[in-house]
Amino acid sequence: MNLYHCYRLVSFRLTSGTIAVVLAASLGQASVAAKPNIVFVLADDMGFGDVQALNDRSKVPTPNLNRLAREGMAFTDAHSPSSVCTPTRYGALTGRYCWRSRLKRGVLNGYSAPLLEPGRLTVAGMLRASGYHTSIVGKWHLGLGFQKGNDGKIDYAKLVTDGPNEHGFDHSHIIPASLDFPPYVYIENGRIIELPTIDQPSVKFPGFLRRGPRQPGLVMDDCLDDLTRKATGVIEQRAKIDQPFFLYFPLSAPHKPVQPHPRFIGKSKLGLYGDFVMQVDWTVGQVMKAIREAGIEKNTLLIFTSDNGSFMHRRGADEKKDHLSDSTIQAYNETHHTANGDLRGTKADVWEAGHRVPFFASWPEVIKPGSKCARTTAHVDLFATCAEIAGATLPDNAAEDSFSWLPLFHGGDWAKPRAPVINHSASGMFALRSGKWKLVAGNGSGGREVPKGKPFGKPYRLFDLSMDLVELNDLAKAKPDLVGKLTAQLEAIRAAGHSR
Repeated sequence: MNLYHCYRLVSFRLTSGTIAVVLAASLGQASVAAKPNIVFVLADDMGFGDVQALNDRSKVPTPNLNRLAREGMAFTDAHSPSSVCTPTRYGALTGRYCWRSRLKRGVLNGYSAPLLEPGRLTVAGMLRASGYHTSIVGKWHLGLGFQKGNDGKIDYAKLVTDGPNEHGFDHSHIIPASLDFPPYVYIENGRIIELPTIDQPSVKFPGFLRRGPRQPGLVMDDCLDDLTRKATGVIEQRAKIDQPFFLYFPLSAPHKPVQPHPRFIGKSKLGLYGDFVMQVDWTVGQVMKAIREAGIEKNTLLIFTSDNGSFMHRRGADEKKDHLSDSTIQAYNETHHTANGDLRGTKADVWEAGHRVPFFASWPEVIKPGSKCARTTAHVDLFATCAEIAGATLPDNAAEDSFSWLPLFHGGDWAKPRAPVINHSASGMFALRSGKWKLVAGNGSGGREVPKGKPFGKPYRLFDLSMDLVELNDLAKAKPDLVGKLTAQLEAIRAAGHSR
């Protein structure tokens, strides 16, 4: 019996209520040791086409991600819950679409009030209650409780009051938000490790920064390396302890500021963005190396994905100026690079480029090497997956939109039919995926591509993604009954407060 069947058996029996205590007692410490470590790596703004394993035209070297695809499973229809940063992070950690929260559009900044509701169970909190040690290293971007002094200004010497440690994480080493938002500080277990005494000036793209306070020890070019050392250190340390661990590693790249470490500059031959993608790939390689050298590879589930698509536009082959010729341009001539592959749009859009993202999972004891999954999934599914692995029962008031990937990892289908996946844009535009059909409940991109349109603006759009992945053939007029049916499904999911 392989590990997959063991977890299914334990999960099934735990849901039977009264025998849960008896089962746990009979398994004793062996049940804890058998649970896999879980490492979830979330890139920031990495496009579907940035990875060679998904885009054979990509000239950006991604040897480590290619290897991860060969050694595990590549998901070809995986989606972030939103096409921008904050709502995706909320969805991944809570198993609940962020548009059900107070944040209906856009993202938070570095100083925003906490978004996670008091008492809201996170995947980290669930795993900690199931015997896991839980850590986060990287970009938080869900709001923090900065304290103020008597003068009404933020007192950086005081602990933040509402960060990862208040939401299920035993250990945290974070930056507050995207690396283009102040304050530019590292925060460890709620403590800002160094006062931000430098006034960081604003910088234009590609080194895009907003003006604000920065601590001397946070240097933009070194940030991804700093976080990588911390993350691999967690793996090395926790591997020595007889307790399964969960590591959430949300990267700072290749999001703006596009400032790769100097050792990568010029390596891709595709400008600074290409160099930064190379550094992200190297970072994943360091995580893989740490897992392998710690001797825990066989019993570790490693997932890599992105929080949304790339911000790099695709220009036609006849366009002479692009990021390769001018680093200040946020676009590539399509003959040079297609960061989002052939998908329509960019980050922030409701179009596929906004939220169809790279997704690879490796777990030697369960996942067949070189396998692929074409099921439509969303990052909200992380919660239910981890719960099933840990043998935990999902409460009715948690993970409301989450379905377990575990049977997919095993090469099967959903244990029960998955509800349609909801896509969401930066401006709050909704789309619904039901099988091959995609309904856009609005009259534009809802993000960056013109026309941007408005949420629920008419006419709605309808696409058959099995025939039209680039979303150019609108079938809404030809299939009004289907538009009505899918619209009713969307409204029912929104009104119900859950889709699970």
